[in-house]
Amino acid sequence: MTSTSADAGPRSSYRALGDLRAGWAQRPLWGHLGWQDIRQRYRRSFLGPIWISITMAITAIALGILYAGLFDTDIDVLLPHLLLGFIIWNFISGCITEGAEVFTSNEGLITHLPAPLSVHLYRLVWRQSLFFLHNAVVYLVMLLVFPQQLHWTAIAVVPAFVLLALNGAWAAMLFGIVSTRFRDLVPIVQSIMQLAFFMTPIVWIYQDLLDSPNPTVRERASLAELNPFLHFLEIVRAPLLGQDQQLHHWIVVLVITVVGWALTFTVLRRYRARVPYWV
Repeated sequence: MTSTSADAGPRSSYRALGDLRAGWAQRPLWGHLGWQDIRQRYRRSFLGPIWISITMAITAIALGILYAGLFDTDIDVLLPHLLLGFIIWNFISGCITEGAEVFTSNEGLITHLPAPLSVHLYRLVWRQSLFFLHNAVVYLVMLLVFPQQLHWTAIAVVPAFVLLALNGAWAAMLFGIVSTRFRDLVPIVQSIMQLAFFMTPIVWIYQDLLDSPNPTVRERASLAELNPFLHFLEIVRAPLLGQDQQLHHWIVVLVITVVGWALTFTVLRRYRARVPYWV
């Protein structure tokens, strides 16, 4: 092995890390672009971004009434559970589905604007964070209608959301790079996320199925632990509902964070320079 090839790995790792750092340093750029994305989407709308919260609230209430009847669950129990599930899921799904197109949808900027690739990643996560904050207004209104016994542990939602954003970032970067090379990945990801919505305890309460007198239901419900989205939902939703938090959810999320970023950094190191040609 020549010295040149031996140094290729360290140099590419340094450039990949430099891309992430340089992109983070351009916060005014991606912050402005992310906010403009929202303004552009609701241009000439009287209510503007408030439609984000209204649409999500109407959908959550309708499904809450429906599934409360199907599962014979009190509406004051299911609706807060479902509403928070919707808010968190919209963030997760947005990072992954829009992340698969984060580079292909910004082809013009990538080919003509000399900026780090991570700028588009940060722009996406920032935009989804703004959507999350808009939807959080619905949660505050829900607290007035269905008061929850919150504890001081509710502040755990802050590090939980940070972990959620970190995982949204690596997922967007990973799928974004791969989908620039394999365009069929985008509809595949969208289909998987639609299926995952019903397999994740959003419109149904996981603990209720675990406490079912039917052993078959209990056994099948326990398989939900294999769903990684369950753990991300619980670390954010539990403190906001005043529920006890389970340590194993945090452990799973931390492991996924480390493994996910390690895999993403490897892909970024190897293929970062090819993205402008692939798009």
